[in-house]
Amino acid sequence: MLIAVPVVVLACGAAAAVMRRLGQTAVVGEILVGILLGPSLLGWLWPAGSRWLLPGEVLPYLGVLGNLGLLVFMFLVGLELDVGLLRGRGRAVVVVSQASVWIPLGLGSLLALAMYGSFAPEGVGRAEFVLFVAVAMSVTAFPVLARILKDQGLYGTPVGALAMACAAVADVVAWCLLALVVAMAHPLGGGGGGGSAWGTVGMGVLAGVFLAGMWWGVRPVLGWGVRRWGSGTGAGAGAGGVVGLCSGVCLAAYATHAMGVHALFGAFVFGAVVPRTAVVEQAAERMREFAVPVLLPLFFVGSGLKTDVGLLGGGAAWWWAGAVLVVAVAGKWGGGTGAALLAGQPVRDAVTLGALMNCRGVTELVVLNVGLGLGVIGAELFTALVLMALVTTAVTGPMVRALREREVKEAVGLRR
Repeated sequence: MLIAVPVVVLACGAAAAVMRRLGQTAVVGEILVGILLGPSLLGWLWPAGSRWLLPGEVLPYLGVLGNLGLLVFMFLVGLELDVGLLRGRGRAVVVVSQASVWIPLGLGSLLALAMYGSFAPEGVGRAEFVLFVAVAMSVTAFPVLARILKDQGLYGTPVGALAMACAAVADVVAWCLLALVVAMAHPLGGGGGGGSAWGTVGMGVLAGVFLAGMWWGVRPVLGWGVRRWGSGTGAGAGAGGVVGLCSGVCLAAYATHAMGVHALFGAFVFGAVVPRTAVVEQAAERMREFAVPVLLPLFFVGSGLKTDVGLLGGGAAWWWAGAVLVVAVAGKWGGGTGAALLAGQPVRDAVTLGALMNCRGVTELVVLNVGLGLGVIGAELFTALVLMALVTTAVTGPMVRALREREVKEAVGLRR
């Protein structure tokens, strides 16, 4: 552990710095490091070194630390949701966000039906396999998108605000659909593997009760508590804020885990209902400063160890991987662009918006790890989907930059 943790953290930090210099987001480097430390490269070139650096008995502990970092990350994603972004942009937000979910969902379903016989693990029902692949196609990386917009200077612009609002709505829909997949795979009172419809309905009812309780019950209590606690000053008050938020994240995650919905859903919802005050944001920033650069890379390595490009050794497997990428891009980028045009957006803004919605980042890895953990997908399809997430994330920044630079050049030419 004392060797693996610093190696992973330093490697991810170095890769993130290199990616930033290349105009990419840090998450692209972190995902790459996770893949390269796994069987795709290190385990293939130097199996003994891979076993020494990341021995089997260490992996469960790395997984626990990585998942704790992931819970904090999902809390931060929920905290960054800004409902105010929806005001004044209702029609465009509804059209683009729903199109960027349901179009890739439909295309992904058709692809999954064709892939079911070759890629579905034994015993997995057609419905949960198809729905999971479709959900994986419909995800947008809300936090990575925010980082790209800030890097490109688009965060406060109309197209940036519209992209953030659409991504927020789309991710909420995608997470609800993922909760449905979890319920279908491990229904309430069932043994997994697609159990009864009543179990799925029961899970949905519990999830709805949890959401209602968090919004109308926990949120006002948190607001009252934060107002009283916010009167404190100094390091003690800041430390108390970190303790309170960490405790809330864990308890909310436990609640959704206990009802059969994934723990990440609880952490995300807790972040969405916490009041956005200066004290909360200060405590959240302290959590971010440790969890994101230190704990979250351990999650990437866990994903990388499950990603083996060698599994796609056959020509047919690579053709399927290519089909996954084409469908993912066509559904998200094409669907988002077309919907933005229908909503009355200028052509260049519509194409930019579609490119931004195509970014998947760490959110996609979270979804894929949930599916692999449930046994809904196997290692081969997991690898193809991870590569799709890496490519779609990597092209987002350069494409948006190229579109904006062309717009600036055209504007300068018109002034001349």
